[in-house]
Amino acid sequence: MKENQTDACDACGVSAEIGYIISEGDEVAEVTIHADSVEAMQARFEQYLSLAQSINPAVKHDFNAEQISGDSAHIKMQFECSAEKLIFELRSRGLNNA
Repeated sequence: MKENQTDACDACGVSAEIGYIISEGDEVAEVTIHADSVEAMQARFEQYLSLAQSINPAVKHDFNAEQISGDSAHIKMQFECSAEKLIFELRSRGLNNA
């Protein structure tokens, strides 16, 4: 009988079980957008929405340009499963730095 063994990932030097990364019931990604105007914020959100819809066209969000006040907006995007959320978060890192 084999004992449970955790192997380190050679690529990243980290050991973890996939259950710690993808949790059931964790389908909501949160994004904070900073911009100088509502129009710029809308354009930035469209980039995130396009990425999310490329992962799952049925993604839901709570963005409403009419309710924006200030120079930032905190948006929640709900996917159908936690794996989709994780994919979105990994792919959106490039948008976060743009």
